[in-house]
Amino acid sequence: MAERTLRGARLGGQSFEDERGIEFAARQQVGYDCPQGHLFDITMSVEADIPAVWECPRCGAEAVSRDGIEREVKAEKPARTHWDMLLERRSIKELEDILSERLALLRGGEIGPAHLHRATRNKKASA
Repeated sequence: MAERTLRGARLGGQSFEDERGIEFAARQQVGYDCPQGHLFDITMSVEADIPAVWECPRCGAEAVSRDGIEREVKAEKPARTHWDMLLERRSIKELEDILSERLALLRGGEIGPAHLHRATRNKKASA
């Protein structure tokens, strides 16, 4: 039992493994130029897709790759408004019909804020 204990070792402080027989992954240095004039290199795997931009570790600006890698241009969708989504579901004719129905109900006092219709009912009852 005594020969298996590790005396004097700190918990999590040291690794007793050595690097013999370990083959590291192939790496490459990728250089980036910051618009503020900062130059820096990032170590990446040879198999990695190299990004065209990288955040500068000094100032946080977007640094561009020295290898001339171009940014991917993403096709942006136009912003859809509520009106666009409504027109996907209904035609202009249908919307006009619904509007005229709702206006007739509103003018007849069947829908809408209650405080607006109470006065008209009292006027009709007293007349």
